[in-house]
Amino acid sequence: MIEVFKTNVDDFSRSQVLAVLIETYFKALRVNFDLEDCDKVLRIEGPEFCPKKVIALLKLNGHHCEVLI
Repeated sequence: MIEVFKTNVDDFSRSQVLAVLIETYFKALRVNFDLEDCDKVLRIEGPEFCPKKVIALLKLNGHHCEVLI
């Protein structure tokens, strides 16, 4: 499963912390941010996971996140 999200994460070091948090929480996922993109894209790849839980996790950490359509 691959999901792409629009975020408001704009700091590289913060994106790295969030990537580790997502990888830890959801286990065996590939996570990367594209902060050069105007949508500050977050891509997650791995076995089935709930996009709503990803959104909630980022929100708990003070960031906006929504599925990019």
